[in-house]
Amino acid sequence: MVAHADDSSLPPVRFETHPDRYRHWRLEVPPEHGGAVARLVLDVKEGEGLRPGYPLKLNSYDLGVDIELADALQRVRFEHPEVKALVFTSGKDRIFCSGANIYMLGSSTHGFKVNFCKFTNETRLYLEEMSAESGIGSLAALAGTSSGGGYELAVACDEIVLVDDGTAAVSLPEAPLLGVLPGTGGLTRLVDKRKVRRDLADVFSTVAEGVRGKRAVEWAIVDEAPGKKDFDAAVKRRLDAMVARSKRKAFKAVKLEPLGAERRYVTLELDAAARKATLTMRAPEGPQPQTPDELAKAGSAAWAIRAWRELDDALLDLRFNHPQTGVIALRTSGDPAQVLAVDAMLAKHRDDGLVREVTLLIKRVLKRLDNSARSLFALSEPGSCFAGSMLEIALAADRLYMLDDPDGRNELRVSPMNAGPLPMGNGLTRLQSRFLREPERVARALELSGPIGTPAAVAAGLVTFAPDDIDWDDEVRIAFEERASLSPDAMTGMEASLRYGGPETMETKIFGRLTAWQNWIFQRPNAVGPRGALTLYGKPERPEFDFNRT
Repeated sequence: MVAHADDSSLPPVRFETHPDRYRHWRLEVPPEHGGAVARLVLDVKEGEGLRPGYPLKLNSYDLGVDIELADALQRVRFEHPEVKALVFTSGKDRIFCSGANIYMLGSSTHGFKVNFCKFTNETRLYLEEMSAESGIGSLAALAGTSSGGGYELAVACDEIVLVDDGTAAVSLPEAPLLGVLPGTGGLTRLVDKRKVRRDLADVFSTVAEGVRGKRAVEWAIVDEAPGKKDFDAAVKRRLDAMVARSKRKAFKAVKLEPLGAERRYVTLELDAAARKATLTMRAPEGPQPQTPDELAKAGSAAWAIRAWRELDDALLDLRFNHPQTGVIALRTSGDPAQVLAVDAMLAKHRDDGLVREVTLLIKRVLKRLDNSARSLFALSEPGSCFAGSMLEIALAADRLYMLDDPDGRNELRVSPMNAGPLPMGNGLTRLQSRFLREPERVARALELSGPIGTPAAVAAGLVTFAPDDIDWDDEVRIAFEERASLSPDAMTGMEASLRYGGPETMETKIFGRLTAWQNWIFQRPNAVGPRGALTLYGKPERPEFDFNRT
């Protein structure tokens, strides 16, 4: 096992891929079920991990495996509109998935482990969104044992069928074997999603060997446990039922073309000395599709698809490849009318299948921004384009600085996209989250028609500070310098706490509660110290714990 003390010595992680380049997953749409069921087959290649130093045995996964999964889910959404159900299977005998590769975790830096868990959490939440919002149900067909992150993938599906062959089991062995938690939502989904009794969940989460067959069904850990000869029939029956109840609307498939080396609408500039990045998103530069048919014809080149895919790629680039960056300046540019026209089309045709997928794409990217472990300061100046869906970028920021331009050229604009289609993980819009104390201000803000100048934006509560042109440069510079000088640990915790006011959901629990605990546990000697459980995994020595409760 190779210890990677510094991720900077490794090549950057890239998140673009294609089914032709998958090494670990196969995305299939067989003719059975009339082509309405997609099959994702996990068949991990042991020697082809993302980084050297660990074999991916027993269908265990690393970040590279999950990058392929995230890509596959995106392609099912856009490239396979005929699909109404998704089934997960294994390409290996008697094993579905043994979870995240332990040697990979043991050899990774703390930051990489945390970001890996965050990405896998996002991917599993997107799988659940496919069911709730796109009408694509999912079923985990476990013809073999599934443990740790493998069961966490299964529990993110709508239904789980586990073969009852006397050996196949499901388990969450992280606490007893590794001294860590099931880091991709398993604990939360047990009690929040599957509503497993707390005492039974407690037993399940501390028994390394897991549970099998009838007991797994009785405890609601799986939905069905047929014998080996009845397994395929049970899976088919459930998939047929998923297809029958799906409300997914047909649309013309859109091929997701590669973004390429150059981003067209998003620019990322790094200032390593200041631990700062400037992320700029540009509005469309010409006429955009005005109907769903035109949108399908434009395909992934349409601004509403390409620009947000580029922003997503830039956010992941920042997360994994630039950990020293502490503060992000969020900027926009372009013609607000162009963005408002796109928003109007998306709102007008919101019931169309393709338009729905595009809107959900924008929602997911903005959630990725919400989950950024970076300080986010939005800067609005003349020429900015914080309008409609792009205004959400500013509303996601921890602060919005708006230049008080004496010529009135600095403006914000609202659109129907600010009124509900792009909620945060807490189920509220960013305006609702902003005005928890004064909910009546949400409607007033949405009623502001036309350009919203700086004084009106301040009065509406949309702006944090509005320096004039004399003080602007100094105030902004000092704000960034001060923020970059503070403890990044404290800032990450503070920002995550403040961004998600209001109701708690399964999603906010996963990111705000589970991830925070896992972040802490990943630094504790009981897990990663010289005699910690994660450090000694696979070795003959037993871990030594500090038994003080803190």
